[in-house]
Amino acid sequence: MISLLTGIDRDHGLRCGLTGYLAAVSAALGVGEESCTMDLGSPVSGYVALDVRLPSHPGRDMALLWDERHGWAFAMETHSGEDLLVLAYLGGELVPAPSRVRRFVSGIRSTGGPVSAPVPVDLRGDPGALVAGLLRYRRDEWAAGDPFLRRAG
Repeated sequence: MISLLTGIDRDHGLRCGLTGYLAAVSAALGVGEESCTMDLGSPVSGYVALDVRLPSHPGRDMALLWDERHGWAFAMETHSGEDLLVLAYLGGELVPAPSRVRRFVSGIRSTGGPVSAPVPVDLRGDPGALVAGLLRYRRDEWAAGDPFLRRAG
């Protein structure tokens, strides 16, 4: 017998769900899907480039990072090409509504930056719940002409 819940099924669910979720979050933030990338490695993660500058770091680009351990983080690009510097974590839930992510970014923008040091919270739980949460945003993976979906594959 072969289980119906194979790794292939999980990867397919993650790809379909995360693609749609990143598209929904980018739309809520007013940035295009061309600003998004995803990685199905371990941990599964996503990236959204933001059209945001903070007064405390005027020469730095900002981005949102998402991963299956910590959820969303607001981060700053470095000049050296190293890993991004996390400035704040959203916390609460692993797959929050795009409107909640938008409020997180708006809050950081309105205060000019985070007010305390970032502390990552481990939000990992049931892998099936993660896939189910992401699949709420599922889009047809084979949508013709969709550049984000072509890149994500």
